[in-house]
Amino acid sequence: MAILDDSIRAQVVEFFQDLAGPVRLVMFTQESNCELCPETRQLVEEIGELSDKITVEVHDYVADRARADELGIDKVPAIAVIGAEDYGVRLYGIPAGYEFTSFVHAIRSVAAGTTDLGAEVEAELAQVAEPLHLQVFVTPTCPYCPQAVVMAHQMAIASPYIRADMIEATEFPELSMKYQVMGVPRTVINEIVHIEGAAPLGMMMDRIREALQHSGEVAA
Repeated sequence: MAILDDSIRAQVVEFFQDLAGPVRLVMFTQESNCELCPETRQLVEEIGELSDKITVEVHDYVADRARADELGIDKVPAIAVIGAEDYGVRLYGIPAGYEFTSFVHAIRSVAAGTTDLGAEVEAELAQVAEPLHLQVFVTPTCPYCPQAVVMAHQMAIASPYIRADMIEATEFPELSMKYQVMGVPRTVINEIVHIEGAAPLGMMMDRIREALQHSGEVAA
């Protein structure tokens, strides 16, 4: 049985009608200890059928560990959304419910290789010269989570030093416990700074500056 019904498929086809460039969906799965891997794979493959600019690659996380390591994949199910280059846009866990919006927006943004962050923010992010990891914890039932995920993914597109992960909190309970995820969205920056809720862009930039400053102090 298909995951996407005819109405959703039609909407996605229209949304992808003017994709600016090709996109690869590189998915990692495994046969055991991954309850939602089969469903995630099916969803990715169904999305791949909706545009001739989208190609799907499916890898076994264990058998193709070298490829996973190359892309920085450390858990499954995982989707790397790659366009003209690998911008570091990742989704961990099935992008279902409200997070389906994050998934299709990631594809569209990566295809274009551009953002809606504004020239000033893009210029500041272009100055980032050290690794910055954004982990956005979400659940499929959270209507505010896609805003945080889309913003993080666009920040990854804006800077080669930024990697942005959507993480479905209930699929990775150990991570959720590690980062004290009591509500979503919760964005963790370089494991040292966090922000609750769908924060506006200005507040997110303040937290990024804080994380970079802390990293500089530790390095010093």
